[in-house]
Amino acid sequence: MLVIRLKRVGKKHQPGYRLVVSERRSKIGRPPAEDLGSYNPFTKLAVFNQERVRYWLGVGAKPTPTVHNLLVKLGVIGGPKVKIYMKKAEAKPVEPAASPEKAPAAEQAVQAEKAAEQMAT
Repeated sequence: MLVIRLKRVGKKHQPGYRLVVSERRSKIGRPPAEDLGSYNPFTKLAVFNQERVRYWLGVGAKPTPTVHNLLVKLGVIGGPKVKIYMKKAEAKPVEPAASPEKAPAAEQAVQAEKAAEQMAT
């Protein structure tokens, strides 16, 4: 199955993207079936070969959600934009360090027992 996706090019911290047609399960580093244009995220400049994009969509290539939204924004295809879902990082709960003044009585008793054992040895 063919997919229209963005392939990252450029240096570190200076990304640029090429709009390419490739197999869905292939690595993005492999040569694409066809290069359809480019997109610069800093200047928001998108240059696409609209005829070829329409051809590949007609053949059955599916755009990724980001590419779909770019094509809708540029007027290459019609319809509403697609909502993009991103995974959220799971936040690990941070346990505050218990100070001796605020520790409950049970914890203070355990600490006192440990201190007594250390002094005995």
